[in-house]
Amino acid sequence: MNNISGRKLYYWYQKAKKLAVANNIDPGEIDWLLQIITSLSSLSLRLESFQHQSSIVSQKPLWEIEALWQKRLQERLPVQYLVKTVFWRHFKLKVTPAVLIPRPETELIIDIALEAVKKSNIILDKNQHWVDLGTGSGAIALGLAKSFSQATIHAVDCSPDALEVAQENADNLGLNKNICFYQGSWWHPLAFLQGKVSGMVSNPPYIPTSVIPQLQPEVVNHEPHLALDGGNDGLDDIRHLVQVTPEYLISGGIWLIEIMAGQHNAVANLLKQQGKYYDVTIFPDLNGIERFILAYRR
Repeated sequence: MNNISGRKLYYWYQKAKKLAVANNIDPGEIDWLLQIITSLSSLSLRLESFQHQSSIVSQKPLWEIEALWQKRLQERLPVQYLVKTVFWRHFKLKVTPAVLIPRPETELIIDIALEAVKKSNIILDKNQHWVDLGTGSGAIALGLAKSFSQATIHAVDCSPDALEVAQENADNLGLNKNICFYQGSWWHPLAFLQGKVSGMVSNPPYIPTSVIPQLQPEVVNHEPHLALDGGNDGLDDIRHLVQVTPEYLISGGIWLIEIMAGQHNAVANLLKQQGKYYDVTIFPDLNGIERFILAYRR
């Protein structure tokens, strides 16, 4: 651990905020960074009262904090990757450039799954199986494990590096006992679960290939394109999930994914045309954008 003078940190803090504004970066990221690295609270940062402290406990010396912030400015590296940390639902998760950074809007997918179970004929017991396809950091699998503590959660990703991060998150949170991890493409490693799955939840790649270069540099230059690129129209992987998933779901089983703004009608039509789903429902995120689609297996 290191000790930093409050006055020295305050001078750097003021300079860093000006640099953030000049580079079109939210100055609030500096507060978030300091809360992760130092002992400072959000209140002391907001009031700037920390400048009067003679000593502030920090995981890193001030020069290292300065170097991290310069990396944020010059390379547009997301702040979550800088400190390998993101907060999602009730979890503190590790993230690296091997995984997509879980977004706050995705948190709602767990709440939708919980409500969907109440409206279904699914029995919550130890024989229940839930699947998170394209698990990445493991965020959705962890949310399911916390919500359905008696169930077995099966988390799949084609990236061994992503699975390593997801496994570490499960270990750190004590949720590894009811989550099984598999390397592979979508349902491929889970053939033994055909006809046994209560629910599939996924945040698949859904961004059209041509749109990816237009994304923020933080996303296009640092987040894994494997987790972003959904093909020409963004629906390649979603089509696959629509077609294959009925083989795995029990009757009344839940099909639930996140989508890109504007895709809801196309995905709803795919589900209806497939013929093995009912009660197709679209849900908005907290900004009112159509973000999730839920359906049940006939």
